[in-house]
Amino acid sequence: MTSSIFTGLSAFPLTPLHDDHVDERAFTGLIERLAAAGVDSITALGSTGSYAYLTPEERARVAKLAVEHAGSTPVFVGVGGLRTSHVLAHIDAAEQAGAAGVLLAPMTYQALTADDVFELYRTVTEHTELPVIVYDNPGTTHFTFTIDLYARVAELPGIASIKIPGVPTNPEEAREHVAGIRAVVPEHVTIGVSGDAFAATGLNAGCEAWYSVIGGTLPEPALTITRAAQAGRTSEAVAESERLAPLWGLFTEFGGSLRVTAAIAEHLGLAPHQCLPLPIQGLTEAQRARVAQVVDELDLA
Repeated sequence: MTSSIFTGLSAFPLTPLHDDHVDERAFTGLIERLAAAGVDSITALGSTGSYAYLTPEERARVAKLAVEHAGSTPVFVGVGGLRTSHVLAHIDAAEQAGAAGVLLAPMTYQALTADDVFELYRTVTEHTELPVIVYDNPGTTHFTFTIDLYARVAELPGIASIKIPGVPTNPEEAREHVAGIRAVVPEHVTIGVSGDAFAATGLNAGCEAWYSVIGGTLPEPALTITRAAQAGRTSEAVAESERLAPLWGLFTEFGGSLRVTAAIAEHLGLAPHQCLPLPIQGLTEAQRARVAQVVDELDLA
């Protein structure tokens, strides 16, 4: 199994909705924009892509559109579901679409144990030959991986990468954190940072990939950070991240990245107004004005 496609910038686009239906034109426009920008991979149907709100038919269609419009850019597809049988069906759809890999979060309603999660990944890796990205996102799944569970899951055949939450802000602590994970997972399994404000620190600390929310809508500044870190220009990567601090601040102030990213896409004409699935209302008009101001001040348009 080749791990090279599980490095660099993986951009997570929105799945814009209009009148409670997937806006295929807006979605394919985002995919083509990312491919043209030169991102290393595209992850459709991640949390930013609102996979949990879509029907199986919508998810299969979105996966197909992503692969068709990504050109030569590898496409990973989110396949999370509450039941294992549903996950396997989503994987089958991703395979049929031509995905290069799948992204799997352990979705919860009832609290999951470590053994529950391990068995989920074991079943999935036995079911498919597609590489699997382990998605550790406790903010949405309400399940937190331990280092021991990383180690258990990473030994399964087919596991290609682990998407970890944000690293400590202190660079030395971040290096120790990433090194601790690296010590227990096989060499071919890449470690990818998430939490966009932590990306530069994580990449500089040894993460091979950045699974990026903002990269799915604004790929250029995300690529600037990624390429600087990959080339060993650590201070340049940090400087670009610090330049975007007002944007990261909005993520914190407005309860996460999804609503802010949707507002940016809408402001730039990349998605229709109120493109998120209800009951998610998106930002207020006053908040949208703040987002537009930051986008314009940072020259992100």
